[in-house]
Amino acid sequence: MRLFFTLTFTLISLFVFSQKQTTEQYISKYKDIAIREMLSSGIPASITLAQGILESQNGNSRLAVKANNHFGIKCHSSWNGKKIYKDDDKKHECFRHYKNAEQSFIDHTNFIKNGRRYQFLFDYKTTDYKSWAKGLKKAGYATNPKYPQLLINLIEKYNLSQYDKNIKTLNNNLLADNANNKSKKKRKKNKRKKRKNKKTKGKHLGDVDNFTFNPFGRDIKTTNRVDYIIAKQGDTFFKLSKEFDMMNWEIHKYNDLPKNAILKKGQKIYLKPKRNKAERGNETYIVKKGDTMYSISQKFAVKLKKLYRKNNMKIGDEISVGQKLWLRKRKPKNS
Repeated sequence: MRLFFTLTFTLISLFVFSQKQTTEQYISKYKDIAIREMLSSGIPASITLAQGILESQNGNSRLAVKANNHFGIKCHSSWNGKKIYKDDDKKHECFRHYKNAEQSFIDHTNFIKNGRRYQFLFDYKTTDYKSWAKGLKKAGYATNPKYPQLLINLIEKYNLSQYDKNIKTLNNNLLADNANNKSKKKRKKNKRKKRKNKKTKGKHLGDVDNFTFNPFGRDIKTTNRVDYIIAKQGDTFFKLSKEFDMMNWEIHKYNDLPKNAILKKGQKIYLKPKRNKAERGNETYIVKKGDTMYSISQKFAVKLKKLYRKNNMKIGDEISVGQKLWLRKRKPKNS
């Protein structure tokens, strides 16, 4: 009798584990996570889901099953977590190992959001999945020349673009669905915070709302999703390039500065390329006393050439107090 039950259990287990997850099941299981990541980063949920479906084979690949790695992200030098090895472009390559699938989705967001080569993608609208798909290939996310079309085909076949629309409604629905869980997490977090405050009492931890803290004591702030610092007395391009592992020319280029420029105390210095347009909510700007096209470019993290172009101006054209400048769209010709 015992042998009978053992054999029955084994057969049932084999049957259950032999059932592979379908694309529809994968979408149903992970769409909420993809939407949450879209709301926090601007990466279209449709793109995230399509990449997950493709890279993980609907969550059935060895990386997804054994390591919860749904996007085929390799270790790279910055990875300090668990690892798993498999043959890919080369033999025995290192891939990231996550505790659960949600961590994989979050790391995918961070991987794209923080990667310099992917920054231009955020100039595309969240609903423009075709540009995102082509941009990922252009940035070198995948070597397959058909990668953009594979993503687009999945998005259109399974109507994944529906998750990119009505962001406010999606956000409200998610907030409502997770209200109970959040209240529980908040209570636990407050308890942990009290315990942490006792341990760190008297230590300066710094603000955590709008910047991170690096070992050099710099406050790294953000404007328009672009990281920047405020130059200190004695800062030079050489010093900053060493401190932030950058090239001198990158600092010059990202800040529209000439080669002979000298850094001044209090100057805003971007560590990543500025955007082609200002963030939502900053459609236009009225010029104030002391403003220049350059200072406005730095204020809103918009590339100087793009700012001139949006306002139908030539580089070097002057502005006047009270003048209206367009920061996101091109200035209408009749205005």
